[in-house]
Amino acid sequence: MSQLDTISAAYWELVLETNPSFATSLGDRRFDDRLEDRSPDAMTAWRRALEGLRAQAARIDAGGLSPAERMTRSALVESIAGDIAQTDAGLYEWEVDPLDGLQVSFNAIEAFQPTRTPGEGRAMVARWRSMARFVDTAIANLRRSLSNGRVAVRDPVERVIDELDDLLARPTDTWAMSSPARREQPDWPAAELTSFRRDLLAIVEDEIRPGLERYRAVLADEVLPQSRPSDRPGLMHVPGGQDAYRDLIRHHTSLDLAPEELHATGLVEIARIDTEFVELGRRVLGVADLDLTLARLRQDPSLHFASRDEIYAKAVDALRKAEQAVPDWFGVLPLAPCEVVRMEAHEEKHSTVAYYRQPAADGSRPGQFFINTYAPETRPRYEAEALAYHEAVPGHHLQIAIGQQLDDLPEFRRHLGPTAFFEGWGLYTERLADEMGLYTGDLDRFGILSFDAWRACRLVVDTGMHALGWSRDRAIDYMTAHTALGENNIANEVDRYIVWPGQALAYKTGQLEILRLRDMARESLGPAFRIRRFHDIVLGSGAVPLPTLRELVEAYAAPTPPTGA
Repeated sequence: MSQLDTISAAYWELVLETNPSFATSLGDRRFDDRLEDRSPDAMTAWRRALEGLRAQAARIDAGGLSPAERMTRSALVESIAGDIAQTDAGLYEWEVDPLDGLQVSFNAIEAFQPTRTPGEGRAMVARWRSMARFVDTAIANLRRSLSNGRVAVRDPVERVIDELDDLLARPTDTWAMSSPARREQPDWPAAELTSFRRDLLAIVEDEIRPGLERYRAVLADEVLPQSRPSDRPGLMHVPGGQDAYRDLIRHHTSLDLAPEELHATGLVEIARIDTEFVELGRRVLGVADLDLTLARLRQDPSLHFASRDEIYAKAVDALRKAEQAVPDWFGVLPLAPCEVVRMEAHEEKHSTVAYYRQPAADGSRPGQFFINTYAPETRPRYEAEALAYHEAVPGHHLQIAIGQQLDDLPEFRRHLGPTAFFEGWGLYTERLADEMGLYTGDLDRFGILSFDAWRACRLVVDTGMHALGWSRDRAIDYMTAHTALGENNIANEVDRYIVWPGQALAYKTGQLEILRLRDMARESLGPAFRIRRFHDIVLGSGAVPLPTLRELVEAYAAPTPPTGA
């Protein structure tokens, strides 16, 4: 094994050990008995280990490496730098997250942690028992951060309190984290099964519930009174926040971009999409301007779903239609299947419209497209197809499942990478799906425009809040004026940008780069350009930094030199 292979393997092992829930979601069951440790000592050790690996990787002479090895070295240094940037930002210490906080993540684990044997059941009991300790670590981090002037924004804190109130109002035996006790385990000895069910339910009732009650009390009595008001939601208002934001921009986009540059790009994109909205609104709805188009899309009940089942059925139909079309557009196809899953009650109210969960690498679980069916009357029909194509096929599922199949790559490159690659690809496929003939009609193309505007708005409002001093209300008003998203979804989205600084910048950044590279390749290759080959080049090396992607496409599109004299 080469030195680069050794360092890559050590980094991947460190990632899994430090993020045991992520390991379980990938099908690596070695760490099922523990949760992440976010204590100061553990995070200091994690950062020290990352620095050591980064130094080792930097000492490798790139001149002695093959092109593939140089790519791995570059990806390794980039990934480690991103981990360090996220750690230094310290969001885990003081942020209060309505989308992925412990009140949501605890209930999500059971969906990807099967209990096929008594040993796996004992590991689950041990992990569940560590949840109360995780809560107390989070409380200690919040209190320590308060003393340092780092505190969350009021609106996300209120949302998390609301989520906790919803959860704590229900009997614990109805919680998702109690559901493993109801699983049929026909191969278990009866005594083992009885013990597992008794222990798991007792932990949820006697340890986790009191822990969540403690967490709720701290949020309500200590954090909320000192929380930042909604007119100061940005990271710029937190000590060290401006430097942290620039590091997070670099981490999520893989590019050295100033917030002002990203903001300007967003404004240009919004102006372009506004024009498309007006043209489509005039042709399809018979209205004359942007405001009337958006008002009609939001307010016409016939353009929204009537039931949860309709939302789910539409998602399934779009996924199946896309699966039939992809062979004409991609040479390499995913082996893992994809399924549509309804979000559970513990997360749907305050969550985004959908998300994707990667397949287990061992094949034990398919890719999963989670769809939010809460308040169906607020969910536009015209966005449903674009959403499915982004989250499932040809979007996240196709790209991520193909990445997992690349057996010649180091493990970390099969599963990790810059947000701009993952989310840029997802956004790129929304318009690609139109080229593939997947949209039912012009009404569904409003979904393309609304989602494109949604991601362009992210460039404007994320930088606006975190670098330019925008208020939460200003961000909401801007998105309301330029997208057809429902107002409840816009509020959820803005709170997402508040708690995940920089992540939202990756979508447009990646999409625009993929489109630029496709245009460049098409112009360079002329009649020899093949879209299937272009897509295979883009996806064939895993999720890579955007500068590396440019190198790959430039090499593919380089004119063939003449032979002979």
